[in-house]
Amino acid sequence: MPIHVLSQEVVAQIAAGEVVERPTSVVKELLENSIDAGARHVRVSINGDGRKRIQISDDGCGIEAAEIELAFLRHATSKLESASDLYEIRTLGFRGEALASIASVSQVKITSRHENETTGTALTIEGGEIAQRKAVGAPSGTVITVENLFFNTPARLKFLKGEMTEKRQIASVITRYAMAYPHVAFLLEQDGREVFRTNGNGSLADVIVNALGLDHLKNMVEVDDDYNDIRVYGFASSPSLNRADRSRITLFVNGRYIQDTGLTHAVVQAYHTLLMTGRYPIAILMLTLNPQDVDVNVHPTKAEIRFRDHDAAFSAVQRAVRRAIIGGSQSPALRGGTPHFHQPSQQMDMPLSLDSPGQYARQRQGLESFDAQADDPTAIPEGLGAPAQPRTLPMLRVVGQIAASYIVAEAPAGMYLIDQHAAHERILYEQFMAEYTRQKTVTQMALTPESVQVAPPEARLIEEKLPVLHELGFELEPFGPNIFIVRAVPAILSDIEPAELIRGIVDDLEQGNKPGMPSIEDKIVMRVCKQAAVKAGQVLSYEQMQGIIRQLERCQSPLTCPHGRPTMIHMSTDRLAREFGRLG
Repeated sequence: MPIHVLSQEVVAQIAAGEVVERPTSVVKELLENSIDAGARHVRVSINGDGRKRIQISDDGCGIEAAEIELAFLRHATSKLESASDLYEIRTLGFRGEALASIASVSQVKITSRHENETTGTALTIEGGEIAQRKAVGAPSGTVITVENLFFNTPARLKFLKGEMTEKRQIASVITRYAMAYPHVAFLLEQDGREVFRTNGNGSLADVIVNALGLDHLKNMVEVDDDYNDIRVYGFASSPSLNRADRSRITLFVNGRYIQDTGLTHAVVQAYHTLLMTGRYPIAILMLTLNPQDVDVNVHPTKAEIRFRDHDAAFSAVQRAVRRAIIGGSQSPALRGGTPHFHQPSQQMDMPLSLDSPGQYARQRQGLESFDAQADDPTAIPEGLGAPAQPRTLPMLRVVGQIAASYIVAEAPAGMYLIDQHAAHERILYEQFMAEYTRQKTVTQMALTPESVQVAPPEARLIEEKLPVLHELGFELEPFGPNIFIVRAVPAILSDIEPAELIRGIVDDLEQGNKPGMPSIEDKIVMRVCKQAAVKAGQVLSYEQMQGIIRQLERCQSPLTCPHGRPTMIHMSTDRLAREFGRLG
């Protein structure tokens, strides 16, 4: 093919592909324009996942009538004058591509009145072409409606995610900017229902309550530190509040939401030795520094930036978070005092599900010793008419307990050291799955239903998976924006705090169904069993230890917990003899 200049239509759609990847991209770009315009109130209304209709209205300065068409031309902006301005950007937008890109792949209606004018202007654009313009009466500010997104590029629609996924992403964008600009009042409506609202009083703590819930804020500490001319402020979770991935670490630089693996790692490093491997904190952190020390002209989406001195930024974040969580922790050991180690009580902290799965009601009243049948080598655990299961381990005899965490048992083949938590997880998992397969999951109704508040994206995810949760024994009912009433849970979880339980379930739901990984249902069941199982550090009676052993002997896969960790270590009689020099 000969070399030729592309038509403006093709150029516009290529540019749109860089800026507008999905409905969430439209919301982000328009939201940034509203903030740059000085808006104090922003209302976002979405129909479905945003493909059919997105409307954003604000009370910012508005657009002058003489410039409204110019705003929709490529590289038309009021935020830059010369190339040198690229190195000192103080606004969210600056490239002059967002409105042109959106208009080229959708049908746009905009009504705007500049604060210095008495009449507003209404403009209709279809596929980048102006279809109508007229003068209208309107309050100061801008209302822009984007309809039929990608109507002229149908191939793009095939690459979009599901409706609930897009709704969650849009809610995430709104909540992020609400946290970055707490002085702005945000309102998000999806399909006519209010999903998220802030009052714009300037308090980041109030926004976090609306975005994440009061339970989260109670377990967070305030961060505020200056280092190397970089101020880091916001909130970070105490070590007791953590998640399964880094997705809850939210970073802003000079008011711009960014994705930076280095700074995310700095936050994680601040919790070194304070969190278990595979657990990550929650953080909302703002960095403010000289705009000349940041290059935001890296990518059309403006989510990536470069620091003049990335090491300084890394150190500032790590230092600020570490000082906050060490100083703000309620633990004397973390405040620099003498470490205090928990000594296991001689009484159980909570009832343990060590008996057959059909006896949950008895467990709620406290532990009872196993009857004589528990010591019968031929005994088979009963449970809702479950069939007899063959023995999968040799018959073991309990010798004792080490560190209130490991059961020592013996058999003709030698010594067994059993992780009581992992073993109990395996027992509960197989019992739960047997009931689930027979569709006889035992639930426990709450005497007093409790409410749990979650973030807007998490609420959409829970709503989507309510049928799955119901099948597993959870009865959750929506009760206002992002609030659920917990009416019932699987019986083995009746002693677990609902907020803690729901946080864990959201972790599992967010990971979704990935090839080669357990299903959503299986992951939730594994979490249920993990939270209900006897914990390390709990002192067990001889009868309780023997009960765990007897049930483990009948499990189909007794050697590992549901997550794959070993439940026991076997040391043969021959190896013991070699260790003591009795062989050879």
